[in-house]
Amino acid sequence: MTPANASTALATTLLDELVRCGVRDLVLAPGSRSAPLAFAAYAFQDPLRLHTRIDERSAGFLALGLARTSRRPVVVVTTSGTAAANLHPAVLEAAHGGVPLVVLTADRPARLRGTNANQTTEQSRLFGSAVRTDADVPAGQPGSGPAERRQVVAWRSLAARAAWTALGRVGGRPGPVHLNLQMEEPLTPAESDGWGSALDGAPEGRPWMSPGVPSPARPTPVDPGLRTVVVAGDDAGPPARVLAETAGWPLLAEPSSGSRTGDNVVRTYRLLLGDDDLAARIQQVVVFGHPTLSRPVSRLLARDDVEMVAVRGPSGWSDPGHHVHVVADAVDLGGVRPEWFVGDVDPQTAPPSPWLQEWLERDHDLSRRLDALLAARGALTPHHVAGAVSAALPPGGLLFVGASNPVRDLDLMVAPYAVGDRRMVVANRGLAGIDGSVSSAVGAALGRPHSTRALALLGDVTFLHDVTGLVLGPDEERPDLTVVVVNDDGGSVFASLEQGAPQHASSYERLFGTPHGVDLAAVCAATRTPHWRVDSIEELRHALASPAGGIEVVEAVVRRDDRRELDAAVRGLVAHA
Repeated sequence: MTPANASTALATTLLDELVRCGVRDLVLAPGSRSAPLAFAAYAFQDPLRLHTRIDERSAGFLALGLARTSRRPVVVVTTSGTAAANLHPAVLEAAHGGVPLVVLTADRPARLRGTNANQTTEQSRLFGSAVRTDADVPAGQPGSGPAERRQVVAWRSLAARAAWTALGRVGGRPGPVHLNLQMEEPLTPAESDGWGSALDGAPEGRPWMSPGVPSPARPTPVDPGLRTVVVAGDDAGPPARVLAETAGWPLLAEPSSGSRTGDNVVRTYRLLLGDDDLAARIQQVVVFGHPTLSRPVSRLLARDDVEMVAVRGPSGWSDPGHHVHVVADAVDLGGVRPEWFVGDVDPQTAPPSPWLQEWLERDHDLSRRLDALLAARGALTPHHVAGAVSAALPPGGLLFVGASNPVRDLDLMVAPYAVGDRRMVVANRGLAGIDGSVSSAVGAALGRPHSTRALALLGDVTFLHDVTGLVLGPDEERPDLTVVVVNDDGGSVFASLEQGAPQHASSYERLFGTPHGVDLAAVCAATRTPHWRVDSIEELRHALASPAGGIEVVEAVVRRDDRRELDAAVRGLVAHA
């Protein structure tokens, strides 16, 4: 096609090339300066899915959720000024979580910078070091055929590099990229400014350039003779489970690790790490992914008497204690069998190693007593809610879990999941914020449409932080998503921290508890979102067993005034073992 003006040419070329590189979703927050990109996205709706949102922050997190589960780069488009700045939280999460985003911010021409022109600020380095790469793209200029062709070639090359950089295919880790696009008027496709060249790309719809096939990582051997635990943080993936099973080591896996399946999983690992005798006998830790959930794990990773091996992943590698001795792209046992392993028995059918057996027996006993403690509470607890949601996740299902207490409660309550059942549990653990969680959950469900069921587990403050995530226009695609909100009327995560100690009781509610008194049913009604309110485990199970279709909210009402005491009782189970 031959566009009528240069801004349309720039927008159309970029989106066409991004589609050629595998982009299938674009999230748009409307604006005037970004109109050329909006019109181009509308024209590309097959094969591109267009998602329109009125709030840029929610748009960014919707794109984040889409990219996290689809494993493709997702484009998010805004106009200039504060609209672009509202993407910063999602960009930061993508940077630390290794999620591929392509951020296209429309901008006024550079000649208007510093003039106090409307909606004009310095956008070219807006996201700083959070992006893998960025470019301040000059406005397209109509001219001679060769001059216009040179611009088209440059735009295609730029878009291809952006897509492959976001995926981590041209060096470096996956993550966000930013193209700041200066747009000259006219901004609508029918108005002419003299542009006269076609926008041809590579033949047969191929990308302008493609990265080579990455070489397989060469494994680094780890010592099989040391008493070792495998720590699997966010997005660790199956390699953590495979290593643990092969070596006969305990697997301490967070819910969103992608590793929490099989027979080596230790459900109550963070409680068992509080047993000084057991923890002191750990000699080696192999860390996959990005562990963030518990102080006992952080203390373990900070020990200077333990051999630390970190495995690189999409989010890099973790060394919060500054004691990692080996950083590897992959690990194995170097062909050496563990001391306990004899004969030619398949590791999958071999008896547990003595070290693993001790952890599993302790875990079984502690899990039994934890369940008994919770059952004796009578009233619905946040742990009951997390356990019910986990149990409701079928094979092939998707669960998005929010930050703060819900993900930690889920960590203790995850149901035993079999290897190969393809359950996907995801979370925004790059920076572990509560921002945009409703939108991320919606995006995650849309990005994995083949899920047998999609669920989200959020706290009430997290839910309220992104209520605009429920604001969808009548033409927008809506997933089947059950959002379970644990409502204790405030921020209970602080109750078990130093801020929640009795000496701070007089200021706690105002500074940290932050009761809000919001009627969640009314919020849901305002956005035409079906809502259930439950306050017992039986009602919760019934609600989870009867999804209404589309996006729905199940509000599980629990207490907050006993949270510190409940957490202390849970931790105390180890001391009384």
